[in-house]
Amino acid sequence: MARMCQITGKKAMTGNNVSHANNKSKRRFLPNLQSAKFYSISLKKYFNMKITVRAMKTVEKNGGIDTYLLKTKNRNLAAEALKIKRDIIKNQKNDS
Repeated sequence: MARMCQITGKKAMTGNNVSHANNKSKRRFLPNLQSAKFYSISLKKYFNMKITVRAMKTVEKNGGIDTYLLKTKNRNLAAEALKIKRDIIKNQKNDS
């Protein structure tokens, strides 16, 4: 799997190392990915994901994976997160 956040879709970026003599060499800026386990209350199941620390802090601030995904616009989510969001919405409609 690529080094990509499964919630936000943030990927590695490229740039230059610039020396004091202004020599440039290519380098990569990697996202701070960590493994995390989230519990979805509406789906009653755990999800193991590799996400950035910033995304982890945002999920916790919003009160869990369910509320975070429901509040966030689809264009700001990665494919894995969109699939979970669709399942949550479908499950909420079935419960109503």
